[in-house]
Amino acid sequence: MSTRAEVAREAARLLYNRTIKEYKDAKDMAASSLGTRALPSNYEVAVELDRLVEEREGSERLTKLIEMRKIAVDIMRLLSDYDPVLIGSVWRGTPRIGSDIDIVVYCDKPEEIEEKLAELDIKDSEQKTFTVGGLPRTSTHIPVQVEEHTVEIVVRPTRDREYYKEERCETYGDIKRGIKLPELEKLIQVDPLRRFIPKRRNR
Repeated sequence: MSTRAEVAREAARLLYNRTIKEYKDAKDMAASSLGTRALPSNYEVAVELDRLVEEREGSERLTKLIEMRKIAVDIMRLLSDYDPVLIGSVWRGTPRIGSDIDIVVYCDKPEEIEEKLAELDIKDSEQKTFTVGGLPRTSTHIPVQVEEHTVEIVVRPTRDREYYKEERCETYGDIKRGIKLPELEKLIQVDPLRRFIPKRRNR
């Protein structure tokens, strides 16, 4: 195994154990512990992380994926007026123990979303601000507990809809298209374990 591959494997282990949350930090810590400056790409770390999850969680992971996608359908039906999109590891088909179900909606009044989810176990929402292209962007994150799974509803302003159509994934390099409700409903019927991962990093 090359040094670069060793760093990728160690970074994946740190991420899997949730010792570190961010890919960059995991790579830096892994390289430091192995005494090298060789840094793999995020894509290489993601491939190793996927292998590690497969080794440790096996068939249980597939069962959970179907379960999580069905929960996503239920939530997206509740929020169908807000153009919900499933993103993250449950869309990709790569969840692991502790993964959230991430759903994006577009709405200028986050309280409307909370009203739609009123019968569910809603946790405290949080507003997050970040900068993209020198411009501040804000989203509201509403965690909902469904059985053993956390569903994170990300509420984005409607004016940002066009921007996010071209958002690229920092891990895989492709457009973060996600999957909308009609496609997800069909997917569960015909190919519930399908994965959405490029064979190599794009760009």
